[in-house]
Amino acid sequence: MKHIKWVFATVAALASSPSFATVRVLACEPEWGALVQELGGNLLDVSVATSALQDPHQIQAKPSLIAKARSADMVVCTGAELEVGWLPLLLQQSGNRKVQPGQPGNFAAADFVHKLDVPTQLDRGQGDVHAAGNPHIQTDPRNITEVAIALADRLQKVDPANAAQYAQRLADFTQRWQQAIDKWTAQAAPIRGVSVVSQHKGYVYLYNWLGLKEVAVLEPKPGVEPTASHLQEVLLTLKSTPARMVIYSAYQDSKASEWLNRNAGVPAVKIAFTVGGTDGAKDLFGLFDDTVSRLLAAGAKR
Repeated sequence: MKHIKWVFATVAALASSPSFATVRVLACEPEWGALVQELGGNLLDVSVATSALQDPHQIQAKPSLIAKARSADMVVCTGAELEVGWLPLLLQQSGNRKVQPGQPGNFAAADFVHKLDVPTQLDRGQGDVHAAGNPHIQTDPRNITEVAIALADRLQKVDPANAAQYAQRLADFTQRWQQAIDKWTAQAAPIRGVSVVSQHKGYVYLYNWLGLKEVAVLEPKPGVEPTASHLQEVLLTLKSTPARMVIYSAYQDSKASEWLNRNAGVPAVKIAFTVGGTDGAKDLFGLFDDTVSRLLAAGAKR
């Protein structure tokens, strides 16, 4: 009798709880894996296609990734052509109708933010230029807010049985996130207006947020390895327009930035770029805690 009562009590509890038919999500980059986990918690089974130490432009559609895409209910990527070299093939070979472009299960984060560096004309001679604009939107936490709102709405459409849970988790996340943005913005005030050099043109959104000035880029063109002649041109630029640091991403070879450090005395600063890129960037909050800390250490006036 006691066993029967326990069974009925368990069924009643489950009936009043969220539906736990786990939604399988494949995120293209670590930042979106971390964000979707914030919004879905244990309602989701999240896997990530790339690591923080991989160039998100240069990924192969391996059988293991195809298998994950085949079983996914939702694919969450950057878009803006960041994954153009591998994602279309991955989705095609998955044969999964739910995650094809135009379906609710296909989410492109860049569709929901204002893009910078949108080219006025397309010319492959200009390097790895994206028609929709610079795709590295995750370097500005204000963009994360916009993406979170759109992503929570999409999760509610894909998994309507748990819509209330996604709405609640979004409200909690955006409150904590805005408080963190206010903190980071205030902390970074001492470096507003500081001139910097970039190894790759991947931080325009970060610079726009914090008011940093990019005076040179080590790559002669986006995605093109630095050449000796171009590095000499950067040295000449820095003689008239000094910079306080050179920034490179954790996934990049740091040789060019270290060369500039040796030859111009400009500190080379490694930035996580995404979740997992450094020991301090274990989640989205840690990503920006660590980024602001590293920028301040190199850029604040001594």
